[in-house]
Amino acid sequence: MAINSIGYGASVLGRATRNISDQLTTLSSQLASGKKATTYAGMGVNEGFAVAARAQLSNISAFTDTMAKINTTIAATNTALQSMADIGRQVQSAASNSSQVTNSNGQTAGQQNAAGQLASMLGILNTQSGDRYLFSGNAIDKPSVADADLLLDGTGAQAGLKQLVAERRQADLGGSGLGRVVISQPTSTSVSIAEDAANSPFGLKLNAISSSLTGASVTGPAGTPPAVSIGLAGNPNNGDQINFTFNLPDGTTESVRLTASSATPAPSGSFAIGATPAATAANLNAALTASVGKLAKTSLVAASALAAGNDFFGQPPKRVGTTPLGSATALVLGTAANTVSWYTGQTGAASARVSSTARVDQSVTVQYGARADETAIRSQLQSIAVYATVTTSTSDPNAAAQIAALSARVTQNLNVQPGQQTIQDIQSDFSVAQDTMKNATARQKQTQSTLQIMVDQAENISPEQVASQILALQTSLQASYQTTAMLAQLSLTKFL
Repeated sequence: MAINSIGYGASVLGRATRNISDQLTTLSSQLASGKKATTYAGMGVNEGFAVAARAQLSNISAFTDTMAKINTTIAATNTALQSMADIGRQVQSAASNSSQVTNSNGQTAGQQNAAGQLASMLGILNTQSGDRYLFSGNAIDKPSVADADLLLDGTGAQAGLKQLVAERRQADLGGSGLGRVVISQPTSTSVSIAEDAANSPFGLKLNAISSSLTGASVTGPAGTPPAVSIGLAGNPNNGDQINFTFNLPDGTTESVRLTASSATPAPSGSFAIGATPAATAANLNAALTASVGKLAKTSLVAASALAAGNDFFGQPPKRVGTTPLGSATALVLGTAANTVSWYTGQTGAASARVSSTARVDQSVTVQYGARADETAIRSQLQSIAVYATVTTSTSDPNAAAQIAALSARVTQNLNVQPGQQTIQDIQSDFSVAQDTMKNATARQKQTQSTLQIMVDQAENISPEQVASQILALQTSLQASYQTTAMLAQLSLTKFL
């Protein structure tokens, strides 16, 4: 008969000792790692909530990274916008305050300053932040505008702004230099002024006429093309006046006022009262021709340049349609083959802000795109470019008046126009986006704190609690070992 010994490992005491030892190993691992377990299975029943919370934390981290990048882009864009606003104020100040004396290049000091500021503004519009051009809309890999030399001078068959200004000037002045109006005497006692073509976009346009000339009959503007007629039944009185108002290509109006005078010689801005109505009509015709010619060579030249700027900076650009330029009657669309494209970024009717959109929270998006062809930017760039483009001749007696008329218009155009977008409006849009992200960040921080607590409760341990458990187990294990030692000394004799 075989005699089996009592195995310690299989005994209740042995199993209890091993269990305590295993618990000590687990608790020691927890104390070292700070985690309940190294696998999801050991984390307990709440680990499902922790996994979901961790996914949300990951989303918040991604939103945070996105907002950091957007804020960097907006900060760079706002800096660029502020620089452009400063440039606008500097050019406006120079246009309104600088001397109208031209140098050997036919430009004033204010115009030369504008040329430098134009190059600066174009450089700002091609600013990059990281790998994106800030003012190209969603075409972030393309520069937004042409450089100053290309924009002004063109290249090859592509005409630049200078060429369009020169062409439009010829079309607006006409071959006679009278701004595309025809002044004549249909009869010996009448004077007529008429536009040279119906529905032409060029030259002076008759707006209105008013008269206090005694015995005069005034008609128009009427007809196709519009015309005005003044008939003298007798001589006017000294001091009687007649006033002609014209529309100019840039949307402004100018007037020519002539006063009947008996002085010899007749002063500037007047016409001599002759011995007969026929003589007076001839004097009125000559005075009107001289005054309209001066208006054409001064204010019309300035207005023509601004109209050419509007044509060039349009999308697509427009060109004088036919030759000879002095008798052209229509504008045609420019093409990429014959006209420089000043703006090379994304185009479209949608808001520029929509061109860059990002989600910054589960249900919140922000728009932060910008384009150089936005009204506020384009209008300022256009005014500065035209101001920097126009040149006169030092031998031209009308040079100072031309530049004065141009400077006044540029000054006005650089003012805030009612109902028109401003650079500050663009900055306000970005401010709204920043506020939206700020509010989203505040909400996410609160959510992040709550989710992190949930994860910590599900996965982390309390070092103090585990240490206390280890001490308790060590005490139990020590007692188990002592009992084991006593049992190990037990013999059959002692047992009996």
